[in-house]
Amino acid sequence: MKSPDLSSRPFTPSRSPMRYTPPSTPMQNSLSDSLVDENVDIAEALISLWEPDVSVSDHHLSRPAAASLSFKDNRYQAKQFLNSIKSLQSAMHYYIKHDSASASHQLVRAQNLMQTAMRRLEKEFYAILSTNRRYLDHESISSRSSRASTMSTSSVSDNEYESEEEEFRFAGADGFSPPCVHESEVDRASSVVMADLKAIADCMIATGYGKECVKIYKMVRKSIVDEALYNMGVDLSFNLSEIQKMEWKALEVKIRGWLRAVKVSVRTIFFGERILCDRVFSSSIPIRQSCFNEITRNGALALFAFPETVAKRRRLSAEKLFLTLDMYEAIANLWPEIESIFSDESAFAVRSQAVSSLVRLGDAARSMLADLESAIEKDSSKTPVAGAVHPLTRYVMNYLAFAGDYTEVLSDIVADWPEKGHAQLPESYFSFEQESYSSAMAARIAWVVLILMCKIDGKAKLYKDVELSYLFLANNLHYVVSKVRQSRLMELLGFDWVAQHESRVRQYVESYTRIGWGRAIESLPPPDAGNLQADGARECFRRFNLEFQAAYRKQLEWAVADSKMREEIKAALSGKLLPTYTALYEAHGVGLRRDAFRDSIVRMSPEELRNYLSDLFQGNGGSGSVSSSSHSRS
Repeated sequence: MKSPDLSSRPFTPSRSPMRYTPPSTPMQNSLSDSLVDENVDIAEALISLWEPDVSVSDHHLSRPAAASLSFKDNRYQAKQFLNSIKSLQSAMHYYIKHDSASASHQLVRAQNLMQTAMRRLEKEFYAILSTNRRYLDHESISSRSSRASTMSTSSVSDNEYESEEEEFRFAGADGFSPPCVHESEVDRASSVVMADLKAIADCMIATGYGKECVKIYKMVRKSIVDEALYNMGVDLSFNLSEIQKMEWKALEVKIRGWLRAVKVSVRTIFFGERILCDRVFSSSIPIRQSCFNEITRNGALALFAFPETVAKRRRLSAEKLFLTLDMYEAIANLWPEIESIFSDESAFAVRSQAVSSLVRLGDAARSMLADLESAIEKDSSKTPVAGAVHPLTRYVMNYLAFAGDYTEVLSDIVADWPEKGHAQLPESYFSFEQESYSSAMAARIAWVVLILMCKIDGKAKLYKDVELSYLFLANNLHYVVSKVRQSRLMELLGFDWVAQHESRVRQYVESYTRIGWGRAIESLPPPDAGNLQADGARECFRRFNLEFQAAYRKQLEWAVADSKMREEIKAALSGKLLPTYTALYEAHGVGLRRDAFRDSIVRMSPEELRNYLSDLFQGNGGSGSVSSSSHSRS
């Protein structure tokens, strides 16, 4: 890296305490001048070890002919180099306070040495940042759980360079620190590298060269952050027009990629960068805030703006709800970390963007739920011929069952969403739906189910056969209740809701049985069939044959999709028909059946009747228009 030109840079005094005090007597003044000059000579010799091109007077300490040192070569020498800069700074303070020809000459000399030392520190700072990416990667830094624990438990002290005794206690003979028993070698190396960067940053900031230090740090680390985000698939250049033109399948791929990237970006990349920035520039709150903001701002804004851009896309149909909720949930779950990592005032734009995306996603989700309700109300699809579960019921309940998996997210989204009025619903539904729901989410789900059942009720009226209408209602409401039981909707709506709707299913079944099979049931005699005369028995068989055959032929292909409910209806019919028919058959059927070839009076035995009943409700539930004709079989 090309170092900035420091040749014309004026010296900026440090705020740190001065090491020397003004003398009060000529003898003390002469002695102090000599000591300060000697400190400058020592500093020059030490600086020459790191920057061989610096000139050293013959009467000063000689310089080795070897190449310049670096922090990685010998940490003890590195500490001595930093201490020499502190001594040089103190000497410059001394010369400024003693305005004399000699002091002026020495001040110029000291300032030249300081600029040389700073150029060397700039190179070292850049080299450490560039060559130690392995030890400064976000994952290894962020894995230490938090900034606080990293700064407090690291085995390399922030003040590692402050005392020689501390250095020898931690370092080996070669100047390197040995691995901590409880720390991996990579963690230890990472701690050492961060401590080196902090020591250089502290020194440059204290001597007035903080701007150069920060410039290098921002340049190197911003490229690393941008590269990490790019590798995670974060597009820093997308715009709304591109999103609008994109096919949904392509956009869906991008959304899923964003969902994977956002967690890693926040919890690893931004969090790790925050730890590093706070550690290196711990001596200056404004600097570390400014550095972190400039390094991460563009990437963070692009990351958190993507969901808002998607939410603004036109034609977001109800099917897109769940990816929208996934993005909302991702930001909502990460919000405490976002707020903590980007807590500075300078990062307000990032926090604001994350909140803005949450708001937009919430608006989009509410809009899609409203579209679902509207689509139910406007549905004009055909009604199944056999009274089976309507495709609309399957679609809506599967949709709501998936929505139940987002209970926490949707509860936030619909919390302040005003409920719709009941003006468009039949009056008969009001008393049935007067529930006290545990949350706004539960109330909204119950409302959508109510809209659905009202729509199904309207479609049931298209059937010419009333009994088929009730079977259709029973099928659909039973499917609704089953979906609630099998999903998290049960937690929302509760047992009372389920019990009420199961009761209504039973009412529908009873109505179907009464209307569909009532005439056949009524054609059978009372239980004391043994008192019937032959003519009376013959009439009972004749009427039963007619009514049963009519009901059977009409209902043979009607459907009951749920096997359990199908068997329950068959059992109920058998309970109403078989005992009485069996008694009638045993009393008169055998004798009358001898005349079967003549009059066909007794057409089936009780076992044959049971078999007929077992054939029912096997229809495939195909769709077709029912508005113009009955589906009774002749």
